[in-house]
Formats: sequence, structure tokens, C-alpha cells
Amino acid sequence: MRIPTLLTLAGFAALLTVETPAIAQAPDVPKPTLANVPYGTHSRQVLDFYRAPHESSTPVLFFVHGGGWMSGDKANPDFLAKCLDRGISVVSINYRLIPDAIAAKVDPPVKACLEDAARALQFVRSKSAEWKIDKQRIAGCGGSAGGFTALWLAFHDEMANPKSADPVARESTRLSGVLAFVPQTTLDPKLMSSWIPNNDYGHHAFALGSMKEFHEKRDSLLPQIREFSPFDLASSDDPPVLLFYDNAPNLGVDYKDPPHSANFGAGLGQKLEAVGIEHELNYNNDYGRMKWPDLFGFLAEKLKAAPPR
Repeated sequence: MRIPTLLTLAGFAALLTVETPAIAQAPDVPKPTLANVPYGTHSRQVLDFYRAPHESSTPVLFFVHGGGWMSGDKANPDFLAKCLDRGISVVSINYRLIPDAIAAKVDPPVKACLEDAARALQFVRSKSAEWKIDKQRIAGCGGSAGGFTALWLAFHDEMANPKSADPVARESTRLSGVLAFVPQTTLDPKLMSSWIPNNDYGHHAFALGSMKEFHEKRDSLLPQIREFSPFDLASSDDPPVLLFYDNAPNLGVDYKDPPHSANFGAGLGQKLEAVGIEHELNYNNDYGRMKWPDLFGFLAEKLKAAPPR
């Protein structure tokens, strides 16, 4: 079967709906300082901005929701209350989903999801003076596909175009660090199958109907796979990352929930070790082994957060 119908895609989205690790928040969740701010012309190219109550320019947590690039929403970003308490402003974005990209004939569809995130990040930086944020201190965060997107931003070469007539396009796409929850880390079907033999995730990013078709077309898709896979983009000049999974890695072994297997983290970890990127693979908050068992401490350090109020 070739390209699934949108009804089939919707069904696939339901299969990808997974509860990523929840971050406890106060009962009265803070409201955005600015809601549904457009950074593009599509209805999903909007973001919410939460300004931290701080006199000087604040660092920013840039949050990307999960949902397999098929569903999800920017509401209630992780660490919101903790960030605001530590003088970290928060941006949470929506972006075009795979069905939107297919309708717009974007090739491959995942390109729209990822490049929207880059544009949103540039837009946020363009508002640094108005929003009183420090555009040199922005860290990414997200779960599942949102974590993938944050890692893609972290490892991608600078996408700013200093000669552009568009002031937003002149802004940087680089991050100070990334905290990613149960992220996928590659779109290479061969690599995914070697890490997680029962994996059946990733073909939708290219509007393909099955993993079988994905494997058959891998060679012709390889340039795009490499362009949009964090694993292929990681290099020594990239920022530190913390990868959290709720299961222990076991490379080459099936997992009950393949898209969220810690093998994605272990596989990427081998590449990060080889190229010399500061990183940690945290699973089940092993307090005796992890440097960052509290997770938020990683963000607080990398963003040079203010002391708790």
C-alpha cells in the first residue's frame, strides 16, 4: 500500500498516543503571557509565551509537544511552574503535522514539522528585546517526537541566513542544551531495526504505508534520512543533552513499545560518545548512577537559572 488515507493516518496517530513522563505541576497551571502568537501563516504555526517574573532578561525553555508528528498540542508544557519559579521563561509551540504536510505536498512530510520548529525558534529570538529574554540562553525540551525535534535542532548546523531580507531568518537556530523524554533519535529504518528489531515506527514521516516499503526505499531516501535524523547530524560542536527513558536499554532486543525504547537513546549515546558531546542517558531515575536524577537540575544548570524564589 502506498500513501495512507488521512483516515488511516488518524488511526496511526492514535496508535502513537503515548503518555510520556509527566512533570508534576501546581493545580493552578499558569496562563500564557501571550497566547497563540503566530510565527507563520498556517493555523498551527502558533506558540504560547510564558514570561518569568524577573527584572532582567530571562533564559528560555523552548518546548515541543509529542504525538508522533500526528497529534498533540502546546498546552501545559513540562516544567512550566518550575521554570517560572527559577526565572526561566517558557515558549511552547504548535507546528504543522504530517497530514498538514501531505496536504501541502511537502516532501518528505516530516520536513514541515521540523522546519516549523526552527522557524519558531528564530521567531522567539527576534522577540528578545520586546519579551525581555536572553537569546543566548535557550534550551530545548520535548517528549517522543517532540524530543526528536528538539534533538534535531540541537545537532543541526546553524540555519540562520545573515544575508536574508527577513529579520526572523537572520536569527540563530542553535540551542544551549536539550532535555528529551523517550525520543526517537533516527529515521533510518536499517539502524532502527538493528537497535529494536520489532520497530514499526518512522515510515509515516515519509508518507509510506509500511516498514517493508520503508526498507525497500531506504537507499533512495538516504539523503533525506540523513538530513532529518539527529543521529546523523550530531557533531563535536553541539550542545549537551539529557535523554530520559522509563526503561533500561538492551540494544538488539525487541521492546513492548518500540517507538519509546531506550535503545534509541543507547544507540544515539554511542554516537555522542564517539564525537564528544556531553550527554547522559537517564532511565528510571537511577539515583546511584545518574548525575541528573532530578532532570530539571540539568536545565537549571545549562540555562544558568536564578535561585528558587
